[in-house]
Amino acid sequence: MLDLDYREDFRASVDMNVVGNKEGKFFEIQGTGEDGAFDRSEMDELLNLARKGMDQLFLIQDRYI
Repeated sequence: MLDLDYREDFRASVDMNVVGNKEGKFFEIQGTGEDGAFDRSEMDELLNLARKGMDQLFLIQDRYI
């Protein structure tokens, strides 16, 4: 899930916004621990999930644009 709905977002322990391009570079990474601090392994996991989702979206966009 790339963009959580309100119910999911409200319960998330980390709110992370990530913006990147097709070349794998990031323009923005913003993460907030909603329930306290989060560690590096959690951040890495979220960034990997974001990158995977962005890559899938780029493939879909390329097919229809």
